Amino acid sequence: MLVLTGTTAVAHAADDPFDTYDDQQLTWGACPFDTPEDARPAQCALVTVPRDWAAPTSGVDLKIQISRVEATGERLGALLVNPGGPGGQGSSLAGALAALQPAVSERYAFIGMDPRGTGREGAQAEDPGLVCEIPNGRLSTRQDLDARDRSADSIAEHQKAPRAIAEACQSEALTPYITTWQTAHDMELIRRLLGETRLNYLGYSYGTWLGAKYASLFPDSAGKVVLDSSVNWQGRLQAAFEAFPVIGQRQFDDVFLPWMTRHFADLVGATPAQAKQTWEQARAYLKAERVLAPDAFDGVFVGMGSELRWVLGAALFALAVGEMRGQAPEAAVAAGVRAELDAWSRAEHGVPLAQLTTRRIAAALEEDYTRLAGTRVAVACGDQPTRSAAWYRSLSDRQGPRYPLFGWAYGLSEFCGFWSDAPRQALPDLPARVAGKVLVVQGEFDPQTGYEQAGAAVRAAPGVSMVSVDDSAFHGQYAVGGNPCVDGMVNVFLLHNSRPSSATCPGVPLPGEDEVHPVAGPVERRGAARQAVPPASPLRDRVQERITESNSADAA
Repeated sequence: MLVLTGTTAVAHAADDPFDTYDDQQLTWGACPFDTPEDARPAQCALVTVPRDWAAPTSGVDLKIQISRVEATGERLGALLVNPGGPGGQGSSLAGALAALQPAVSERYAFIGMDPRGTGREGAQAEDPGLVCEIPNGRLSTRQDLDARDRSADSIAEHQKAPRAIAEACQSEALTPYITTWQTAHDMELIRRLLGETRLNYLGYSYGTWLGAKYASLFPDSAGKVVLDSSVNWQGRLQAAFEAFPVIGQRQFDDVFLPWMTRHFADLVGATPAQAKQTWEQARAYLKAERVLAPDAFDGVFVGMGSELRWVLGAALFALAVGEMRGQAPEAAVAAGVRAELDAWSRAEHGVPLAQLTTRRIAAALEEDYTRLAGTRVAVACGDQPTRSAAWYRSLSDRQGPRYPLFGWAYGLSEFCGFWSDAPRQALPDLPARVAGKVLVVQGEFDPQTGYEQAGAAVRAAPGVSMVSVDDSAFHGQYAVGGNPCVDGMVNVFLLHNSRPSSATCPGVPLPGEDEVHPVAGPVERRGAARQAVPPASPLRDRVQERITESNSADAA
């Protein structure tokens, strides 16, 4: 067994860290979370893992929750799933994905996992995981923060929260052991306890980093690996967050604003340039009326990786313009989108669209930073060496003028800039002999993991295959995007051992539309293939929203 600790590889079977934990018996029973009617029910068990795989006999053991949805037919193996984050819990994801892909669920047992530090899904009161306690006095009390204000006072106010978050999380005793290296070892123990020769894997967003690093650390144990909405797992994890201003601005300018003009022309204008000008007016109006701080307004339009996030942005924009002009926005919206916005308003805010206000939306957006789930912070800052706060301030200065939606704010809000602890372990790159087991799936205009990041990973790992999704604007493709081309290609890979060498799928229409409006971007368009509007699926929408929430720029 090869265990990588620091930069030294130790290969002594007698020192196998798994020996002490291999003999535990999994006790399967009812899961503590509620199972939606449209998901398959799962069983759950607790797995005992060492606090530190580099020194298994030191420290108090941890327990992590896993779930299982057994195959309904002749079994090919186990498929472990992860929603990303870092910090996303995966126990309930197994049942949801099994229901969304019944052909795969027939042949594979779907295995969910709540990674170390995330606590137990459904039992958060008993096991909240890593929580960083942040004193109120360390946070800004300003209600009008605007990262475009480059005064010394504004910059200092912006940097209060990330400094306090970094210092609070570093003071927690568990933090050094919440890393991808540690979680990958947990996955290997799970494989052994399940009695699987190989562990197949499906991961979204940060889950692509986790899956690639598992396959890199344990190449002989890795089965088929599907990496959906990918970071550059051959590079730096933090680069994925540093790219948020670039890819978020691209989606906003090239896809969202044109969509707004197609459905809200009477409110926002008939061209993207007019819509952008109207958006700036709405931003200023909400600030003047003390409804929403400019930073908070901007944040709604960053990382719109799901239909629910998209609808939130559209509703806030339209309502702000309507209130500013004394118009009723619901009367000026195209019928198909109006119905969707109304359904969303009733589900999320308990009132019809006609009664929804910007103040009601703003109240729902308020966050409490005093008790922060710390896995996102620990992994993002602890996996690899970090850059300084001064470097991130400089990044803000560079990105702001070009990507104003989030470029000014990101560099001032990055808590890893205040991280002082060095990584305890090194993470290797993907070995060449594993590349043939890996399939990457990536949307062209994904606002949370950029297309270029996925492409860079594939280029740096010859032999890995990639399915590009032309004109796709959302985060998460397989099983959650309603795209039959994507689902078909991944299913053939999982079920029949046929992996595309390189392929492009057409995207699916945006909300309220029955056709795709092509946008120039990094994916080369191939032909005029079209996809039908996917049938409605509340389960699929919920899972995609969960993936989006887990992988937002400031998720924690």
